Amino acid sequence: MLTTHQALIQDLTARGVLRSASVIGAFSDIDRALFVGLENREIAYADRPLPIGHDQTISQPTTVGFMLELLGAQLGDRALDVGSGSGWTTALLAHIVGPQGSVLGIERIPDLARRSREHLAAIGARVTVRDATPGVLGAPDDAPFDRILVSAAADDVPDGLVRQLRIGGVMVLPVRESVVHVERTGDDEVTTQEYPGFAFVPLLP
Repeated sequence: MLTTHQALIQDLTARGVLRSASVIGAFSDIDRALFVGLENREIAYADRPLPIGHDQTISQPTTVGFMLELLGAQLGDRALDVGSGSGWTTALLAHIVGPQGSVLGIERIPDLARRSREHLAAIGARVTVRDATPGVLGAPDDAPFDRILVSAAADDVPDGLVRQLRIGGVMVLPVRESVVHVERTGDDEVTTQEYPGFAFVPLLP
């Protein structure tokens, strides 16, 4: 089992999970151990999901790295993190888009949203984490976004989230047991690519 932050980065890079300089830099600078509970601190670098309470998990590093590489966020992007959970993916996104960009995290469980704000404030991350509005998926009033990352599984690609992308924007999300790359190519047009073999908690509004 991986036991140090550096060992985790080396493993993910050697296996080709982390490829781009921006994602490697984010993983190197944002320590996963700061976003897990004290009870899991000793296994923070294990390449597997870990519980964070309320039947939710902090995702497996391999999965997060794969999704962030697919997302292709750039400096200056406006990004939305749906199901921000512990705040780890939100912090990684903030590192990637830099001070020129912005990241909004949405979390439906108030206790997790509160704790993630504490974690993010402790590392000085320039992000906003907001409690989800009941019955509303994402942040339609703040759209459009350049990139949307979703960390819980939907049954289908949600039209409501697609409409929150700008034309040319990209969303990466789990759909059932697959990770799906979605690019909005027109007002009512998208292209999708599916990558099977994953497992996530369910996406709920």
